[in-house]
Amino acid sequence: MKNSSILIIKCTICGVILDFENCLFDDRYGYPGCFDLYKCSSCGHRIINIEFTPAQLTELYTDYYPRASYDVTKFKAAEGSRGFCAWLSGVGRSAYLWVPENVKVLDIGCGFGETLAYHKARGCDVYGVEVDENIRKVADMYVFNVHVGQFTPDQYEPEFFDYVTLDQVVEHVCAPIKTLQGVAKVLKPGGLAILSLPNSNGWGARLFGSRWINWHAPYHLHHFSEQSMRIAALNAGLCIDSVRTVTSSEWLHYQWNHMLMYPRMGEPSIFWSPKAKRSLRDKLVLGILSVIHRTKLNHLVTRLFDVLGIGDNYLFFLRKT
Repeated sequence: MKNSSILIIKCTICGVILDFENCLFDDRYGYPGCFDLYKCSSCGHRIINIEFTPAQLTELYTDYYPRASYDVTKFKAAEGSRGFCAWLSGVGRSAYLWVPENVKVLDIGCGFGETLAYHKARGCDVYGVEVDENIRKVADMYVFNVHVGQFTPDQYEPEFFDYVTLDQVVEHVCAPIKTLQGVAKVLKPGGLAILSLPNSNGWGARLFGSRWINWHAPYHLHHFSEQSMRIAALNAGLCIDSVRTVTSSEWLHYQWNHMLMYPRMGEPSIFWSPKAKRSLRDKLVLGILSVIHRTKLNHLVTRLFDVLGIGDNYLFFLRKT
């Protein structure tokens, strides 16, 4: 909770003293507690002020994050993105889709390995890193080269990869500059790191406030601005090659569901959590919102804000200098 008379929190990126902005809670899976959000007046970076013990982190992602029920028999490779329909849906918001064929690529935070299968089918020499132990099921079955645990550059030869991707990952890590320094170490000179991450400076956070779906406390610890990413990249030996906002149209559909089924603190969301029971009213709301989504109104709104550069999802392309 906020205690401005005692706490002095400094920006992880530029070192300026942060200003308290809001108090957030886990409005998806019901992890207990309220978490302070701070913002830097200099570089625009935002952080959730919390330090988890290893035991707490294990509990957070094992007991609350809905991954343990994954069925390995339903594994399916990620798909490519082509044509007008893919553009309209915002499929290009994923970092893996910007990696060319026949390159050496590392996917940090590879989830259940769908992207590893995608790259492998395109002639890439592909490696993955994932902290979730459930990846072992897939890696063993499909013979993927995956390190289970935290990413450290010492696992690989220096200047080993042409591309490194972090899809919705860097906002989860405790020390983002250290992570980017590791990425730079394993990238070849001129190699590219591609990062996708939520944009807390976009239209969604401004309109929906504390109920914006991508605050995702306490899982998202860092919220970058273009300026804070520029500073972090520079400190890691990288530079921003380009930046854009490309957002999945599904996100706006999720946002409406999130707003209409917003939970109380400490309770799992009826929309997000597989543990929550849905009433007839809940199912009716979900059905109506699904029909609206099929009209493509969410798609058109999402594409408009991406064109304006204030969409909900950043894509950063960081070049090793």
